[in-house]
Amino acid sequence: MADTGLVETLLRRVEKVDGGLDSQDVATSLGVDHQAIVGAVKSLQALGDVISAEQRSAKHWELTGEGCEIAEQGSHEARVVSSIPEEGMPQSQLMKLAFGKVGFSKAMSNKWIRLDKGHEGGARIFKTVEHLEDLVRDKLLLVQKGQASQLEEKEKNELKKRKLLSEVTVKSYWITKGSCFSTTITKQETELTPEMIASGSWKEKKFKPYNFEALGVAPDCGHLHPLMKVRTQFRQIFLEMGFTEMPTNNFIESSFWNFDSLFQPQQHPARDQHDTFFLSDPAQAHEFPQDYLERVRKVHSEGGFGSQGYKYDWKIEEAQKNILRTHTTAVSARMLYKLAQQEKFTPVKYFSIDRVFRNETLDATHLAEFHQIEGVVADYGLTLGDLMGILHQFFNKLGLKKWVEVGNSGMFRPEMLLPMGLPEGVTVIAWGLSLERPTMIKYGINNIRELVGHKVNLQMVYDSPVCRLDS
Repeated sequence: MADTGLVETLLRRVEKVDGGLDSQDVATSLGVDHQAIVGAVKSLQALGDVISAEQRSAKHWELTGEGCEIAEQGSHEARVVSSIPEEGMPQSQLMKLAFGKVGFSKAMSNKWIRLDKGHEGGARIFKTVEHLEDLVRDKLLLVQKGQASQLEEKEKNELKKRKLLSEVTVKSYWITKGSCFSTTITKQETELTPEMIASGSWKEKKFKPYNFEALGVAPDCGHLHPLMKVRTQFRQIFLEMGFTEMPTNNFIESSFWNFDSLFQPQQHPARDQHDTFFLSDPAQAHEFPQDYLERVRKVHSEGGFGSQGYKYDWKIEEAQKNILRTHTTAVSARMLYKLAQQEKFTPVKYFSIDRVFRNETLDATHLAEFHQIEGVVADYGLTLGDLMGILHQFFNKLGLKKWVEVGNSGMFRPEMLLPMGLPEGVTVIAWGLSLERPTMIKYGINNIRELVGHKVNLQMVYDSPVCRLDS
């Protein structure tokens, strides 16, 4: 409810006029802010038909901050003239004044000053008039007094161009008496209470009508899922480090790209049904690069590239089985094979963040699907030291002293890379972690060797056929 005294004053003003009142005029005559009158109008409207208020819009001119300064102190050009003594003033000295640059230009246009460029000691400014009429200030004073109508449109637009005036739209109310007009305010009840019903007093009370058009409480806006926030953070870090995002839009993968291309033997326990989801339709994949498939078969069953292999009977039927990919490293394998087919090798930095699937027993810390983050770097002569350096940079960008899961890391084996066709001497370093898993290791260390040696479980890398740790 607006100020009761202001509301009653407004009602008395409305009572004394036959037509109506403009809320802006009322605010000016009472010396109060217009918004206070608007509040009084809305309070009276809430009481019913006490008054009628029609909203109107009108444009008028107002002085800008600079315009107010000129109305008080004079225009820039007038102040320039008043600052110049009889013996003149060096131009460089005048330009140091706050109003010097603009005032100099305008005063020169008005021929109130002259510039002697050949004066001994440098350019010097002299005034050419003793008395002047500051029309700019006079016009602004008229606007300030509410007499902008005395100015021509051309004059107002010129002042607007100089950013001394601005045209604003003012919304006001035209206030007239309503059908239930009264100068006394009777508070309307907003709630029917049990006591009113029991005593019968409700019959003598006036209730505020319900506003069925009123808006309800706005619901809380939506928020990004925490995983999406973390995913965005990781993605931004990779991009800042110059990595390229790999396409990860194939959830279904063949066992060949998911396992065999990574030099994982076909009898490995991770390929059993209790760890992997196998598809029934289509159950098999049939399109493979045959020469590459043959090299993979040979390195598994017979060895090669400096390796003795696994010495078992590699079967194409196992490699053809379709599965829900168990890691995004299958995508890395495809990208590295594509890289190897280039006419000339070029170093690359890849990353991916996407969903993978495991045939896990669901519990508080395990799901059948989760998101894997993976980084891969391929270049000549990369070592474990390069991996440590990238990990240091990567986790530093995450921010030390945060709760993060630190994942596995290592170097891809030659038995995986050379059958693809990558040149000898090219090594690939990689690391991966998960978004969801709640086993977060709090780290606040200064030495990356401590991070790699103690916080990352490197023993798991030794056990993996995909990676190896040399030096």
